[in-house]
Amino acid sequence: MARSSSSTRKPTHNGVNQLRIIGGEWRSRRLSFPDAPGLRPTPDRVRETLFNWLAPYVAGAKVLDPFAGSGALFLEALSRGAVMGQALDASSLAVSSLKEHLGTLRCTVGQVQTADALRYLDSQPATRFDLVFLDPPFNQNLLPTVCALLEERQWLAEDAWVYTESETAPSTLGLPSNWRLHREQKSGQVHYALWQRSPKDIG
Repeated sequence: MARSSSSTRKPTHNGVNQLRIIGGEWRSRRLSFPDAPGLRPTPDRVRETLFNWLAPYVAGAKVLDPFAGSGALFLEALSRGAVMGQALDASSLAVSSLKEHLGTLRCTVGQVQTADALRYLDSQPATRFDLVFLDPPFNQNLLPTVCALLEERQWLAEDAWVYTESETAPSTLGLPSNWRLHREQKSGQVHYALWQRSPKDIG
């Protein structure tokens, strides 16, 4: 998504920003998104790095993006062959924009709705996802809570991949013990990390 109070990115024109899809079916497509407070897409360079890490795992994956924002990560995954995607955001403006993009791209496998991520994950029947993007608003300590819900409510496939963006180092996040840190990177003040889940030991 990300929503960072420290972001200094400015709108390109008339209160509208643009994102570019880097690879896959919609490669090089440029899409506008609203200039909502604190809303910016994950930078192109970081997205390119992330999807290089994920290259063998995106095609055929079921994808969840609980803090979708601009939809940059969600759309990138669908462009690269994810078979189903569910995106959530608390901003109706962001959700409306993302729905328009899916219509423009004639995408029928992506679903978007306005929802509070924590309430949704805690209350809705779970679908097991192969790939989850977690880019919540910073400085609200949301990552540990949302990650615990993903585990407790069984939203994750056995060997799911989880991507996180955070204002603190991955080692400080206190994420589930059965998540292995696969790769990490820092750009400016933001830490980017990719985790792989392993099934919890029984007994």
